[in-house]
Amino acid sequence: MKRKGNYLKILKNKSVLLGITGGVAAYKSVELLRRLKDEGASVKAVMTEASLRFITPLSVEMAAGGRVHTSLFEDPLSHIRLPAEADIIVIAPATANTLSKFAHGIADDLLSTCLLSSWTKKVVVAPSMNWRMYENPSFQRNLDYLKSSGVIQVGPERGSLACGEEGAGRMSEVQEILAAIKSALTKKDLAGEKVIVTAGPTREYIDPVRFISNRSSGKMGYALAEAARDRGAEVTLISGPSYLAPPRGMRFIRTETAREMLTAVMDETASDASVLIMAAAVSDFTPLSRSDLKLDKKDLGDLKLQRTEDIIAALAASPRRPFIAGFAAETGPDTGRARKKMLEKNMDMIVFNNVCEPGCGFDVDTNRLVVIDRTGEKHLELMSKDEASGAVLDRIIELRT
Repeated sequence: MKRKGNYLKILKNKSVLLGITGGVAAYKSVELLRRLKDEGASVKAVMTEASLRFITPLSVEMAAGGRVHTSLFEDPLSHIRLPAEADIIVIAPATANTLSKFAHGIADDLLSTCLLSSWTKKVVVAPSMNWRMYENPSFQRNLDYLKSSGVIQVGPERGSLACGEEGAGRMSEVQEILAAIKSALTKKDLAGEKVIVTAGPTREYIDPVRFISNRSSGKMGYALAEAARDRGAEVTLISGPSYLAPPRGMRFIRTETAREMLTAVMDETASDASVLIMAAAVSDFTPLSRSDLKLDKKDLGDLKLQRTEDIIAALAASPRRPFIAGFAAETGPDTGRARKKMLEKNMDMIVFNNVCEPGCGFDVDTNRLVVIDRTGEKHLELMSKDEASGAVLDRIIELRT
């Protein structure tokens, strides 16, 4: 049957109060606002007086599709009403001045009074300032207090600053801030669980120049790891070669060959792992021998291969095995081979996708999955890999309860 739903549409119909303070990175706030709107959120913006020197209210109003709030006196109760109506409050950029006022309960403008009246709300802050200000011990004490009170900090990044110096102080990129907002609003139904995810291809070397591999980009596995992290799990991502950046907030292990991935999986699952999601495309064959020198082209015709050790089969036989979910990339709609693979390898669940279908498979941002377990099949609609990850995790949780 078709399973419909907007998996991971975390921000749909959510209300976000976006505070914009007087930092050079204020221009990024307009892009953040647009992205929030694209995700289905309604956004109300509060700008400090200093922020008006960096961007105009008109540009923010056009992105928000509504009025921007700049004065404490434009509406006597706006400092109560605005945070009360919000599901989450985001300060980006967050200057040292605004964060320090927040930590000490100072309320002398609209944004700081909103923060003072929002102590029951989730708050995400994206600091932006010179590295000397950021590393100042008094500011760090303020920041530590806010974090101990539940405020969620994103960044800052280290790099070239507006003043020309190098250091920690650059506001995080919009994608990172958006991810933190989604995480803050995500149900933590995997809290206390240890989840291992494998992703990407492996490389089996013929010589120092050539190797056997496949087209896997790692996008599906990385999305699964991030979704599990956002739902409260302690996540380890074991990745083959991939151009994707290691996700924040999890243990990351980089591997290259099938043997290295097998070793990493066995080591990580030995310490009370709850779930293993094998999204990696592990090579089935490896050269019988590897040359230390580049082989002549004529020697490649005699290339001899041997099977790699099956990671899932090795783990499934363990008496302390976790819940195992595998993946099956096929070139057609028939799910029979995937189901057979699940049963033969003693998996608890397998996720099938037809890589020949447009918008599915390798190095794209969408997928259409069929989730198969011993009770039947669930056919999902075409959706983003982030959304598909939510659907896979939903089914894992259902099968484990």
